[in-house]
Amino acid sequence: MTESHPSTPITLSEREVQIIELVANGLTNQDIAEKLAISKRTVDNHISNILTKTAMGNRVALVRWALQWGKVCLDEVNCCVLPTSQSVNGQA
Repeated sequence: MTESHPSTPITLSEREVQIIELVANGLTNQDIAEKLAISKRTVDNHISNILTKTAMGNRVALVRWALQWGKVCLDEVNCCVLPTSQSVNGQA
């Protein structure tokens, strides 16, 4: 079964992209809330809005969509370059 793709471009805020990146890295909503210093309910709302915007049914489908459309990058999984996302690997 494949997810349908909306015919109009999807616009995500920087915060929404940031949350998708954290979901893609395996963080729970509570972990995301703590990392971003926001409430878990705010994270829940962001994820709900993102799922609605992207027409994805769950977090796994969302991560697949984000990888496919270059919204997130994971080491050795997606080679896209995001201008607003800067990560430093190997530094504590």
